Amino acid sequence: MISLNPLARIVTPDGETGLGALSRTTHLGIGAHQDDLEFMAFHGILACYNRTDRWFGGVTITDGRGSSRAGQFKDWTDDQIAAERIREQEAAAVIGQYSFIAQLGFGSAAVRDSQQTTVRDDLRRILEASHPEVVYLHNLADKHDTHVGCALRCIEAMRQMAKADRPKMVYGCEVWRDLDWLVDSEKTAMPISAHPELARALNEVFATQIAGGKRYDLAVLGRRTANATFSNAHSTDQESAMQWAMDLTPLIQDETLDSLAYTVGFIDRLKADVSARIRKSL
Repeated sequence: MISLNPLARIVTPDGETGLGALSRTTHLGIGAHQDDLEFMAFHGILACYNRTDRWFGGVTITDGRGSSRAGQFKDWTDDQIAAERIREQEAAAVIGQYSFIAQLGFGSAAVRDSQQTTVRDDLRRILEASHPEVVYLHNLADKHDTHVGCALRCIEAMRQMAKADRPKMVYGCEVWRDLDWLVDSEKTAMPISAHPELARALNEVFATQIAGGKRYDLAVLGRRTANATFSNAHSTDQESAMQWAMDLTPLIQDETLDSLAYTVGFIDRLKADVSARIRKSL
């Protein structure tokens, strides 16, 4: 098995050896928290579901200790809630037929700290061992600081890889800010209409959050439906569920690109698009 920090935990739902489970991975999702993968990387999970030639692998970076809690979980300690969130994430990996699920056990502060090399180094080791074709990250315009930190550490890790070994496609996905605001020509469309029962089952695993007053199970599905319907004003719905993504591949291919300037460029082009539409009708 690859060497990771002492708190890391890797589970392979079908019993494959650790290195075997990593090496067969074609689609890799890397999220900050337990449940992020199921909300943002369902496109990759679906692409590999019931397949033997494609495998989805998942990485959750944080330990779940800072989770909000209410209802039946309101009096739980940090240790208790962290253990349950780890268990929920592993249950989702079984339902989704993941090749592996790695939970790295870092605190959120470490993920946000650009000087924290351990996070980046663990991610690089997993990426080099799995050598995925497609990677799903948080998008860089997400409004959750830990999500942004997670995406940046992942980008740093991929930039340390040999160029020939880097993923072919890297997508920044929706969680704490949807991507409907991207100019249409810059949206990466991810149709995810198939297996709605799988989507529901994956979302409902995370009882610690749902019982805690966050109906992510409903909200995520609602966003996907809205994306499908509002994707085009001049045609009937082609999909019943859709996710948008920001293409982050150029940041992986060219390490001289600045992540901040690259992301703000999407906002600048939205501003130009809005301005042009208003001017047409003034």
